[in-house]
Amino acid sequence: MADSLTKERRSWNMSRVCSKNTKPELFVRSILHCSGYRFRLHNLNLPGKPDIVLAKYRTIIFVHGCFWHRHKNCKDATVPKSRTEFWLQKFSQNVERDEKARLALSQLGWKVLVVWECETLQPDLLLNRLKQELEGTLPS
Repeated sequence: MADSLTKERRSWNMSRVCSKNTKPELFVRSILHCSGYRFRLHNLNLPGKPDIVLAKYRTIIFVHGCFWHRHKNCKDATVPKSRTEFWLQKFSQNVERDEKARLALSQLGWKVLVVWECETLQPDLLLNRLKQELEGTLPS
């Protein structure tokens, strides 16, 4: 199936896809901050450049888009109908890179959490999950 957009227009559209400060990421940061959690952003010295670093809890939070990072069983993790091979390879590389970053961070002693874009649609559930995860990581 041919792309309905010109090459230039598709390129322009794709250039607008952000990797930092996305709406889901801003939302997660907002609910954490309103709940009293303090954090750092996008630490370039850590593997995978984590979205949110909660040093006090020795916890990293990645906020992943369901489409780009292939959230299993999510309706948003679709595969485009054009250039399917390209997209499957792209998605595979993203998932592999995510796994390497998680493993490297775990080996450095960090707890790694992933918040999926679709989870931000249920803020109360998300906040409860994050609080549960962070409660168990506070040093005694």
